[in-house]
Amino acid sequence: MNKLELIATLKNEADISKAEAAEVVQIFFDSMTEALAQGERVEIRGLCSFFIKEYKSYTGRNPKTGEKVRIQPKKLPFFKCGKELKERVDYPQKTEKSVKG
Repeated sequence: MNKLELIATLKNEADISKAEAAEVVQIFFDSMTEALAQGERVEIRGLCSFFIKEYKSYTGRNPKTGEKVRIQPKKLPFFKCGKELKERVDYPQKTEKSVKG
């Protein structure tokens, strides 16, 4: 599912206009992005959490030349799947195993 499909689903399920659905989705994404940019953790219970992971500086290698290169410290967003989502995604596989076994 991409952003446009999410907007279409919200439009149909909530019975609102496409513009309103697009605005709701944009507000949601902007709020999450802003929270992460401020170093906050974003948690949606049962679905997932997003957090920022910090990496220290280290020495890497240029893959073309093999030359040593200093990699600057950086912060990257990470996604962690929630327990309920894991179970829901894995549920069909468990059903197949239990039917065969």
